Amino acid sequence: MKEIRFEEAIKRLEEIVNRLEAGDIPLDDSIKLFEEGVKLYQICLKRLDEAEKKVEILLKDKNGIRLLKPFELKESE
Repeated sequence: MKEIRFEEAIKRLEEIVNRLEAGDIPLDDSIKLFEEGVKLYQICLKRLDEAEKKVEILLKDKNGIRLLKPFELKESE
């Protein structure tokens, strides 16, 4: 699969899900779409993982020294 932007992958995934949920396509076409969707899903997960690793919060300790801390979302967010 060629290089695809995250947003494009999500949009295509949504299209695939909508087509599969409609249930009006032949089985062989459904399988092909499902396979494409799995590949897109894996691409999205990889991109999200890479982005998560890049995101850091800049903090200062009690001495005013800047510390880098990995970004973590709270459960409620």
